[in-house]
Parts: sequence; C-alpha cells; structure tokens
Amino acid sequence: MKAETAPPSDKPKIPLPTLSQINADRITQLANQYWSPQTKESHLPYDASIVESIYQAEILGSHFSVRRIMMLEFSQYLENYLWPHYKAGEASPAHMMSIIVMINEKFRERVPAWQAFLKQPEHFPAFFEQVLRASVEDDQTTSNMREQTALLLFLNHCFGSMEVQLCRDQVKRLVSLSMWISLQEGRRNQEFKIVPKWRKYWRAIQKKDKPELLEKLNWERLYLQRLMIKFMRILEAIPEVGDIDAHAVRYCERFLELMIDLEALLPTRRFFNTVMDDCHLVVRSQMAPLTRRPEGQLFCQ
Repeated sequence: MKAETAPPSDKPKIPLPTLSQINADRITQLANQYWSPQTKESHLPYDASIVESIYQAEILGSHFSVRRIMMLEFSQYLENYLWPHYKAGEASPAHMMSIIVMINEKFRERVPAWQAFLKQPEHFPAFFEQVLRASVEDDQTTSNMREQTALLLFLNHCFGSMEVQLCRDQVKRLVSLSMWISLQEGRRNQEFKIVPKWRKYWRAIQKKDKPELLEKLNWERLYLQRLMIKFMRILEAIPEVGDIDAHAVRYCERFLELMIDLEALLPTRRFFNTVMDDCHLVVRSQMAPLTRRPEGQLFCQ
C-alpha cells in the first residue's frame, strides 16, 4: 500500500538567516552596541533616536517585513531596550508602535508574550492608553493603515489574554456596564427593564465616579463605540468599483476578527453586544460596497 504524502503547503516559507548573515546584520550590530545581554558591559547609553531609526528603517521602511521583525525579536529588542526605557508621557509613537509590533510577533511565533511587562508593570496602564488613543486617530495614509491594523491585532491579543491580570485590569474597563453611557437613555432604560439589577449597578457606578477622573473614565467608556464608528467610516469609503486600498481591506478584516472575538467571550460580550447592536454594525457591514467586490470575499465570511 502506497504511503500518503502530506500535500504541499500553500504558505511560502520564510527563509531563516544563516549565522553569518545574523552576525553581519545591522540589527545585530545595533543590539551589540545597545541592548544585547552578551555585550552588557560595553553598552552605549539609551538613545531614543535609535528606536526611531529602527522603526522607520526596519519596520515601517520594510513594510512590516516578517523577516526583519524576526531579527528584532531574536535580539530581545523588546525585553532589553524597548520596555525598560518606556516612560509614560515621553515615549514617541514609534516607541509605542515598536512595542506593539514585537508583541504581535511573539504571538505569531507562539512564545510567551507578556513576561517583559512584568518588570515595570506600573507603566503598562499609560502604554495601553497611548495604544487606545492611537487606534482611534483618523489618519488613513497607507503607512498608517498598516499601523492601525497592527494596533487592532494587539488589542485582540489583549482581549484574548484576560487570564493575565496585566491585560485584564485594562480591558475590563472598556467592556463593563459603564460603557452603556454611549446608549441613548431610552435604549438604556429598555435594557434595564429586561435585567432590573443592572439599573442598581448603574447608579452605584455613577455615585462612585470621582469628578476629577470623569473625563478620562468617559473617554474609556466611549472607546469601543468610537472604534466602531471609525471602522464603519473606513469600510463605507471603499468604493464598489475602481481602485481599492488593500490595506484598508486588511484593516476591515482584522476589525471583524476583533468583533467576533469580543462576541465569543462571555466577560466581554455581556454589555458590548448591546452597544454593537446600537451602532448597527452588522447591518452596515452587510450593506457595505466591499461585500460586492471580489476583494471582500474574506470579509464576507
């Protein structure tokens, strides 16, 4: 009997660099100068321009090349340079995006992703807020759409890691009962009639809110609604015929993945589902011009 052979994979394999290529690579040379554990005694002082240069040349400039990002991950860029020098209020967008890209790469490689943050967990809330604010920006240039897609992927990893306290403490505020501030009062009262105990919890939340923190709290509570509105604006701007921005399509696909995952988890869907319904997200997605284009085949699934 002839043995069955596995069908060839359709995915192109990423060629692994040789040892000599790794040693000669610019990333390895920078790592030896600034963050490699093997050269710790001779490291140069931290330089924020190095983070900017690496992001512009090796990540953004390479169009988020998996091979270049793998090299950065191999050099322990996140653990030994990015996160130890992250400072709330001082970190540039390039610094923040570099951390995002490295975390996404860890998930792609299926290696532990959150350990690096345990060394300075006090900076994670500010980092997470910087991510949230960046993800609702309106810039729709090609490079920014790549970044926005990376931000969505990171958020999906956060929501999918609620067993990690570091993530849970941040994301639970986005999907709690307090997010119903985005609902019209009539719709909110209708929901309270269905489950009366939630009205009591709602009043308790309002009493507990500190006036000096109210602006920040309300921004967080309205975040997912803002993100959905932004998505629908991008989706409905894609024409039914003519040229199409592939990065915008990719963004829309990633966004739906995030929505599906939020709906799949009981801790996140309990209150989020009502807000999503109030935004008519599903109906507007089904009516979008992208659904009538061949490029929208994956989106429609």
